[in-house]
Amino acid sequence: MSLRTTHSGDYDTDYVEDVSPGSGALPPRAWYASSDADSLSLNGSWRFRLSATADAEDDSFAAEGFDAGHWAEVRVPGHWVLQGDWRLGAPIYTNHLYPFPVDPPRVPTENPTGDHLRVFDLPDGWPADGGAVLRFDGVESCARVWLNGTDIGNFKGSRLAHEFAVGHLLKASGNVLAVRVHQWSAGSYLEDQDQWWLPGIFRDVTLLHRPPGSALDFFVHASYDHLEGTGTLRVDSDVDGRVTVPELDIDVATGESVTVPVRPWTAETPRLYDGTLVTEGERVPLRIGFRTVVLADGLIKVNGKAILFKGVNRHEWHPETGRALDLETMREDVLLMKRHNINAVRTSHYPPHPAFLDLCDEYGLWVIDECDLETHGFTEQAWRDNPVDDDRWTPALLDRASRMVERDKNHLSIVVWSLGNEAGTGRGLTAMAEWIRGRDRSRLIHYEGDWNCRDTDMYSRMYADHAEVERIGKGLDGGPAKRRQLPFIQCEYGHAMGNGPGGLADYQRIFEAHDRIQGGFIWEWIDHGVKDERFGFAYGGDFGEELHDGNFVCDGLLFPDRTPSPGLVEYKKVIEPVRIEGTGGTDGTVRITNRYDFADLSALAFEWSYEVDGEAAETGTLSVPALAPGEAAEVKLPAPPLDVRGAETRWTVRATLADETAWAPKGHLVAWGQLPVVERPLVTVPATERPVLDGQGGITLGPAGFNARTGELATINEIDVFDVKLDVWRAPTDNDMGAAWQPDIRYGVLWRKLGLHRMQHRLDSVELEDDALTVRTRVAPAAADVGLRTVYRWTSDGTRLRLTVSVAPEGDWKVPLPRLGIRLGLCAGDWVKWHGGGPGEAYPDTNSASMLGRWESTVDELQTPYVRPQENGARADVRWAEIGWGEDLATLRVEGEPEFWFTARRWRSEELDAAEHLTDLRAGDTVWVNLDHGQQGIGSQSCGPGTLPEYQLRVQPAEFSFVFSVVDD
Repeated sequence: MSLRTTHSGDYDTDYVEDVSPGSGALPPRAWYASSDADSLSLNGSWRFRLSATADAEDDSFAAEGFDAGHWAEVRVPGHWVLQGDWRLGAPIYTNHLYPFPVDPPRVPTENPTGDHLRVFDLPDGWPADGGAVLRFDGVESCARVWLNGTDIGNFKGSRLAHEFAVGHLLKASGNVLAVRVHQWSAGSYLEDQDQWWLPGIFRDVTLLHRPPGSALDFFVHASYDHLEGTGTLRVDSDVDGRVTVPELDIDVATGESVTVPVRPWTAETPRLYDGTLVTEGERVPLRIGFRTVVLADGLIKVNGKAILFKGVNRHEWHPETGRALDLETMREDVLLMKRHNINAVRTSHYPPHPAFLDLCDEYGLWVIDECDLETHGFTEQAWRDNPVDDDRWTPALLDRASRMVERDKNHLSIVVWSLGNEAGTGRGLTAMAEWIRGRDRSRLIHYEGDWNCRDTDMYSRMYADHAEVERIGKGLDGGPAKRRQLPFIQCEYGHAMGNGPGGLADYQRIFEAHDRIQGGFIWEWIDHGVKDERFGFAYGGDFGEELHDGNFVCDGLLFPDRTPSPGLVEYKKVIEPVRIEGTGGTDGTVRITNRYDFADLSALAFEWSYEVDGEAAETGTLSVPALAPGEAAEVKLPAPPLDVRGAETRWTVRATLADETAWAPKGHLVAWGQLPVVERPLVTVPATERPVLDGQGGITLGPAGFNARTGELATINEIDVFDVKLDVWRAPTDNDMGAAWQPDIRYGVLWRKLGLHRMQHRLDSVELEDDALTVRTRVAPAAADVGLRTVYRWTSDGTRLRLTVSVAPEGDWKVPLPRLGIRLGLCAGDWVKWHGGGPGEAYPDTNSASMLGRWESTVDELQTPYVRPQENGARADVRWAEIGWGEDLATLRVEGEPEFWFTARRWRSEELDAAEHLTDLRAGDTVWVNLDHGQQGIGSQSCGPGTLPEYQLRVQPAEFSFVFSVVDD
């Protein structure tokens, strides 16, 4: 006796669990945004009904005359769970775990199902020839479609286009389009990407007129011969026609080849030619670029040259609309990438909205187009029952591969097809690769999981550490012979979760040192925070999910509102296409190196500034030749314009856009470098003052007052200061905490286990000497036998106060420290000025973009708003910092010897540590200032490797000084 209930007729839901891709859809074809044929957007407000199960309602809603006036309304494109203030359900976030029992192809009975209804009229003048298709560009995860009561088909493949022939069903007015969308389906097993599960019609719905003789499908082949400087164009079309490119005097029949002199297309020089495909019934605009992609000499070459990917992985995301992006948001992404020196995108882990690829063609980005395939959750059962190694699923895999390739094949920015992501290995992937090669030999094939490179044209890894990447670059990685002869890329590295990623500059040095290594792609582009008035931005678990992966969904170079993070600013500097280095000095030269693959430096202007104690004293232009890619030149700097004694001086050389471009204005900063001239002089404070007991429980030393019992600083002139103590704790970053599966030491866990967040300060002595106040302490965690002998020695010259801190470790310290310095509280403070690194935060392995100079900020603006609060906001290499209270009030100045990290915030590190969201932080009346001699590096261990040894804050004897004074504004 079967326990399974089946339905038929009006309640048929068998298609939901069918492993096939669906039924009724037309074969996939090239996507294009416009032609002279009519089209009608069906985006907008739709009526909507939500059911708890797939079979809760019959299909009567699809019939003409059905009254849906009492239904809710949703926006299309959109996800219903992001509309209606969570009354229509809520998002679910998992990294790789399926949020339902793994029993392929079965899905839960509880299967949120949204019935969508739209009534529309045809525009006046819509042709009556009966030719029309209905196109859905993206629906998650399974849809069944009716038009005017007729069932026209169902489909799976959420991020792929599906079209249906509907011309015979249309009428002039009152057309009823009904779409039933199921959150879970057999297709869900193929879509286990690291992202929110968000059901709905989230891309465009369009009705397209198809006149007789219109173009059905076409394939633009436009190769480039770099030796001859010519391009060869051939457009294959299902319908015969002609192709014209007026600028090139081309007018040929479809299927015929023509070779002419052209300028090639590259991501750096995205030269496009406007053309037209003309058939009997339609004129289709073409944007043609000539380029050739080959695997040659063990390298990925475009137009005869090896390229270096300086890329990002990009999920589609908007904090309010999820994966439903408008054109301007997509354009903003592309412009931000170009302005931050990014040259490549991996469309993780599905084909993007095709309009995004139009923008990549136009502005210039290399693209790895990835298939809508990931079965990561099967790793929990050692890949047992994995669909990619099950022949029953192969038709669905081939459908996904073909829909990607056919839709996107005319986008010249795409240089690599990717079979998918984290789907194990299996026969289905081989079948996909074979089909793609049979259809398109003009691009290469990628799949990270194919470590033996059976099906791929490159060896790809994710999160390989620096040492392994170095070995691969040197050819010492072993593996199959085929793999050793292929180029290597890091399809994911530099996990940009929270504060970080660290170590990017170290990776880039390795990439550039070895030809075989052709770059990589940072994970990832944007934090997937959901705008939520409770939290600011919500992440996994904030919607009551049974299973979730917390803020692992917030691991981008952009914050959810598309504000660049410090990680993106760092990446821009690390991958800048011009290297500016030199000896500086009073008779210095600067070495300019062109790191572009194709462009010379003629589009850039160079300028210098001569800076005295962080301020530009004079500026000028620098004449730099239009160096070809890979070339370098030594350029003489002018004589230092000022003879400045007793000051720190340096050159700063900048490369900017000489003229406005399509992606940035004239003067946009592309690259920069700094060269020291005269080093910073030492800060001297003669110890001329004697500490004196004041008879009221205090000690006076120069401008300062101390507590006589504890030796703690209380005032400097009229400024109250309190809780001046050695501090070793920071609110652990996501990278400090690491990932459970990482083999490296997870220092954030070990720090808390050791008790570094609850250090106790034992006072051993307060000693008044002739010229100093010395306070001896021991700082240590409870229940441990390790400690830090700490001596504070205070001296003064009458107006300034010098603190020298000496730290001597005791016991066997097995972990580095989070930080080492002092923390103090100030009763107020509104603004900060400093001479040091800026304008943004920096840590030992994230300080490439920290430019030395004079900067200013409010205390609040010093904070970096990571979606999950954590250590942030440190400014590096600070010579001096001033904290002010407003006009006509005294300003506290701190100078360091050596330079220090400076942090100021309106809450303690302990409060920052306890917060789960930014809304948990409450500003107090105290500004807490950290003056750090050392900071632990950041690393990338939230998914990648940990902090490199050279950036770890080892426990060892240390001595450092600060000079405090009060400046009257």
